[in-house]
Amino acid sequence: MPRTMTRPGRLARPFFEDKSRAFWMLQAGGWSGYLLLRTVSSISNGLSVEGVIKSIIEAIVGYCLTLLMSSLYGYYRRFPRIPAVLLTLGTLGIATLIYATLEAFTFSFTAAEPGITLTRVLGYTFLTFTVLAGWSALYFGINFYLIVEQQIDQMQVLENQASSAQLAMLRYQLNPHFLFNTLNSISTLVLLKQTERANVMLSRLSSFLRYTLANEPTAHVTLAQEVETLQLYLEIEKMRFDARLRPHFAIDPRCAKARLPSLLLQPLVENAIKYAVTPQEEGADITVTARLAGERVQISVSDTGPGLIEARPRPTLSTGVGLANIKERLAQAFGPDHRFETRADPGQGFSVEIEIPFQLEEPNREAA
Repeated sequence: MPRTMTRPGRLARPFFEDKSRAFWMLQAGGWSGYLLLRTVSSISNGLSVEGVIKSIIEAIVGYCLTLLMSSLYGYYRRFPRIPAVLLTLGTLGIATLIYATLEAFTFSFTAAEPGITLTRVLGYTFLTFTVLAGWSALYFGINFYLIVEQQIDQMQVLENQASSAQLAMLRYQLNPHFLFNTLNSISTLVLLKQTERANVMLSRLSSFLRYTLANEPTAHVTLAQEVETLQLYLEIEKMRFDARLRPHFAIDPRCAKARLPSLLLQPLVENAIKYAVTPQEEGADITVTARLAGERVQISVSDTGPGLIEARPRPTLSTGVGLANIKERLAQAFGPDHRFETRADPGQGFSVEIEIPFQLEEPNREAA
């Protein structure tokens, strides 16, 4: 089965997408849980209405105090780190003392000796500090998580923008000499008054340039579209080289809808024309093949040129940016999930082999 590119979503993302809603839900859920635990504890120590009421008052007081603390904590984030930490600890200490005092006050209604005493306040201080410190830790932990998530999203956006810019740059590095040569050929045909051939060549050039300029430089196209563009390009070049240029295509229909970066193969064909067709009086054959091998698409561009002669490798394409251009575009599009190899023998031609995953949908490069 062909694979499609999908971007896994974060489970926590929908919940924290609306931070205000998430805060109120967590606040209500947390203190409701605290109320439930305190109520169960009161019931286990002996069912009494006073105990249940006391638990409800504790939860309400804690809920209100933490709302105030959250506002203060949010305000402290504007301060430098050390003052913010000191203010946070001071706020936690004051809130603990207030909470312990109110706890002692509510306990005094059910105690044998009513009234607020220092012993009762100190007795409740440990419990209230544990509750408020735990709430504060969760507050800062969740906020830190959200800040990290936001930074990750920003980094992904920047990486995607950089990747798109690099892909666009690589796509625009098509050989300007092709355009110059074609225009010179058209000019020569006009001077020779072969206006019909000049019009045909100009029309094909217009169609080819329309495709290269209108198509999104970072977009992926189907293999069938890429081959159609290659054929249009070769028709233009064949007007120049005539019978010396002999193109052949062997495309497996099963991989016609496989997607790949647009104009990925054109520089390879252009390279073959420059190094195989141009230097030989008899010209050369250029063959483009594509076949499906399981979930992989194997593409080959080969020629019957001189290959590697006089110890002169082919370090550059006619684009002037080299085979590194194609390699980089493949790496940007498929990561390590691709293969790129060149083969050459003296007098037996040169070939480039590419293997990519069979994908029916274009990879999604949008940030979450």
